[in-house]
Amino acid sequence: MKDKVYDAVIVAGGEYPTARQPLEVLHGAPFVVCCDGAADNYIATGRVPDAIVGDGDSISAENREMFAHLLHIVSEQESNDQTKAVRFLVEKGMQRIAIVGATGKREDHTIGNISLLIEYARQGCDVCSFTDYGVFIPCNGTTTHKCHKGQQVSIFSITAKDLSAVGLRYPIYDFNNWWQGTLNECTGEEFTINANGEYLLFISYLPKAL
Repeated sequence: MKDKVYDAVIVAGGEYPTARQPLEVLHGAPFVVCCDGAADNYIATGRVPDAIVGDGDSISAENREMFAHLLHIVSEQESNDQTKAVRFLVEKGMQRIAIVGATGKREDHTIGNISLLIEYARQGCDVCSFTDYGVFIPCNGTTTHKCHKGQQVSIFSITAKDLSAVGLRYPIYDFNNWWQGTLNECTGEEFTINANGEYLLFISYLPKAL
């Protein structure tokens, strides 16, 4: 997923990425949108985003003034800033989206940001979320993914039924709790998940790459 070409990268307001993989995705982005809570950290690295989206209450007063021309204030509170940033990009015709910085800090925000990936996929976005430890990918139906032997994979069923897999060490089935699909392992260079319905994949980075 790291080598995929994205239209844009969103920097969300969780913990700022420190691992090589999310930073490579971020620094190679053709277009960067910061949620307003992440803008200060991104700007502190010496970079300037293409846009800053959110309700405007988390960015510093100095950066709010200096980068006022990049601010897109969305005051409604029904959606979080990550969703506002996704909506901003979709309205510009950008649907291949990577997200970094969506996890860490408050656990409820982390769970919310991860679960929203399914919502974005339902809207037609090709989206994934890079953490410091791996990547979350929303999926629907049968999908095949490149990997390395020994790489760790977790499957979180959303609406998926008739689950089975090829290329994973442990068999999978129709899960009724999130923990049941965690901590599987790739046995070769790719794996396939067979399913009817939606699920989230988490594919860890190889330990030697961290």
